[in-house]
Amino acid sequence: MGSASRQRPERLAEKLRYIRESLGLSQNEMLERLSLGETLERSRISIYETDQREPPLLVLLRYAKIANVYVDVLIDDTLDLPSQIPSFEKSAGNIVRGSG
Repeated sequence: MGSASRQRPERLAEKLRYIRESLGLSQNEMLERLSLGETLERSRISIYETDQREPPLLVLLRYAKIANVYVDVLIDDTLDLPSQIPSFEKSAGNIVRGSG
C-alpha cells in the first residue's frame, strides 16, 4: 500500500517571507524573533521562504504569533495576510479576491 503525498499550501513560503520583510528583519534576526536561533540554522528560514521545505507546526505557530494572525491565515491559500504586520488585532486574514 503506497502513501500519497499530502497537499501543500501554495502560498505559505511567500507569506512567511512577507512576515519577515514586513518586520524589517534579516533571516538571522527572524530566527532570533522566533526564539529558534540556537536550534535552527539561518538557512532554514531561506528553505522555508523558497518553498523547499515546510516548517514544522510549532514554527508556523510562532510565525502566526509574531504576525498576530491565526495559523489558518498562513496555511489557507484563500486567505491573505493583513497589510499591517504585526496585525493590531488578531487577524483571521482577508479572503483573496476571486476565490470565494
